[in-house]
Amino acid sequence: MKTYLKNLNLLLLAVLSVFALSCNTDDDVGIAEGKARVNVFLVDAPADYDAVWVEVIGVEILPKGENEDNGTAWINLGNEAAEDNMINLLELVGGNSAKLGEVEVPAGEISQIRLLLGENNYLMNGEERIELTTPSAQQSGLKIKIDKPILAGISYDLILDFDAGKSIVKAGNSGKYILKPVLRAIAEESATIEGIITPLEAAPVMVLGIIGEDTVSTFASENGSFMLRGLTEGVYTVVLEPNELYQALIIEDVTTVKGQVKTLDPIELDPVAEDED
Repeated sequence: MKTYLKNLNLLLLAVLSVFALSCNTDDDVGIAEGKARVNVFLVDAPADYDAVWVEVIGVEILPKGENEDNGTAWINLGNEAAEDNMINLLELVGGNSAKLGEVEVPAGEISQIRLLLGENNYLMNGEERIELTTPSAQQSGLKIKIDKPILAGISYDLILDFDAGKSIVKAGNSGKYILKPVLRAIAEESATIEGIITPLEAAPVMVLGIIGEDTVSTFASENGSFMLRGLTEGVYTVVLEPNELYQALIIEDVTTVKGQVKTLDPIELDPVAEDED
């Protein structure tokens, strides 16, 4: 899956992660007294590769007040998304996600979360498999401060946005690639922009939401749908970048509101005009 980003190398030193907590009372039956349910999902942002496979061993949650150096204080969810723990991040776009698991935690506050990765991580460029080196500092897990209050009897969604493109760093001229992921937090009251893009022949279509100097991006799915999550409230410019056979499109003045989903009118991209003799 290609993104056609011209300046991707400028972004490879950063890693994006996303945390979103949203209440859901539909599945609250059976939650133990004094506890809340946390559902953990993994999503991805674009990357200029054909596949990025990571070995997700598990996710751990640390309740507020517990010492992070106390290994028994962390609550482990494992990884329910794949039997062999392997996940292709580039399949998790267009609103798609992989559910890593769910767990009941004491009501109160979540202090931290950490993502546990194995060593079997690699990317695909065409038919070429390139191994991703994982620094030893990451073996203890990638920790992210959350500090989110949670109420008893409520089910919450926690979304980890693993930005594959920004997480992969080329190590000079050695030909080696290093995996350096991090996570970013999304507030519960964040906004969303969604829509449908046609024709499907314009795929892959990268979708960018731009506000000021900040940009959030994803790919449209196979059916043309897309979803930009974890947005701040404000006025966005939405940019659609299809394959070379179709014209890019810029949609101005897309206003988002905290806690609401902004659904755009159906979008039809125009083909590139053939040169006239």
